[in-house]
Amino acid sequence: MLAQIGVGFKLIDADADETRPAGERPEDYVCRVALDKARAGRAALSRDDARPVLAADTAVVIGDRVLGKPLGPEDAARMTRLLSGRVHRVLTAVALISSTGEWKALSESRVTFRALGDEEILRYWRTGEPADKAGAYGIQGYGALFVERLEGSYSGVMGLPLFETGRLLEQAGVEVLRPERRLEGTAATDAAGEDWP
Repeated sequence: MLAQIGVGFKLIDADADETRPAGERPEDYVCRVALDKARAGRAALSRDDARPVLAADTAVVIGDRVLGKPLGPEDAARMTRLLSGRVHRVLTAVALISSTGEWKALSESRVTFRALGDEEILRYWRTGEPADKAGAYGIQGYGALFVERLEGSYSGVMGLPLFETGRLLEQAGVEVLRPERRLEGTAATDAAGEDWP
């Protein structure tokens, strides 16, 4: 998605505690986790490396319940039944850290699922798609079949809201809309460390 907006990148393996304390608002939760991920990524770089670090976190929220990644098929089915025929929110926070500061932004979208039957939910699990997705679905894949209506950011529901991301990158002095980088945005190219950001 960064390549789509002409931004070169390199992946950094960084972990953050994604445990949500009781009483933490979903909006605060995703913002905290995104910022913690960005800070962990920044800490993984050498001290003299001034490149900015971007991180994001997504949560599917119904009522005040945050639906994370499913623990298995039963958990995925429970989540999908909960979303079936209802409206839920998708919150995606983006955080960026550079040598000049820290920034964060939040994207909120409302997604309406059509009613789903148990057999269809089972077939969806068998595709493998819901296993590592917040709320047990991916809008960019088979899960799009369930989405009756979307109000908000399609890219935000995918996990990286490009509008908010572009604004944060520009605030940090990272140039977007570099067409020559659209073709470079592959893991092989970026792993070589070529001219990013």
